[in-house]
Amino acid sequence: MSTTKAQIESAIKTALDYPSYMTLMQELVHKGMSTGLEQSDALTNYTLLNNKRMKRLNKTLSVSAQVQARIQNYPKDIRFLVLTESWCGDAAQSLPMVSKIAACQPNWSVSLISRDEHPVLMDAYLTNGGRSIPKVLILDKNTLEVLSHWGPRPAVATKMAADYKEIHGSLDANFKASLQLWYNKDKGQSTLEDFIALLGLEYPT
Repeated sequence: MSTTKAQIESAIKTALDYPSYMTLMQELVHKGMSTGLEQSDALTNYTLLNNKRMKRLNKTLSVSAQVQARIQNYPKDIRFLVLTESWCGDAAQSLPMVSKIAACQPNWSVSLISRDEHPVLMDAYLTNGGRSIPKVLILDKNTLEVLSHWGPRPAVATKMAADYKEIHGSLDANFKASLQLWYNKDKGQSTLEDFIALLGLEYPT
């Protein structure tokens, strides 16, 4: 399945920028709700936890001056169109870094939309047949051409999940706990390296 420019334009019209998304997260916490079609105590609790994580990561994550220089030399204006939900733990770990990357260029932006509200667009970017999120579409901001896409996890974490699933059959609570520890140690750097590679830039050594 392929996306059309009209589908992407329609999604962008309903999208939130990153500060507005963080405001929405806070509002959901106060209301005891989550984004998406399904509501449950579990999803509400995940939203509460993710709001705390994202607030912390917004303050602590950084992009080095060398990497900023690489990004600032990129010849196109970029929009990151993100399919996500408030309850998604992988999104909470990755989206603060996506925001930091976009902030390196004054004409770059991040637009966030609900996966459940955009099923046609989501189904064009499935992961192993599933609607895994976050899914980030890297768009030429002027033409809305999809240059590349990323998600739901950094490449390193994706391999960790595949290796664990091959041995244990599924991603159980033990894996999820170890993945969170990995995210805490990684501090967004694997996500940053993935995006630099997808943009065709050389990561400074």
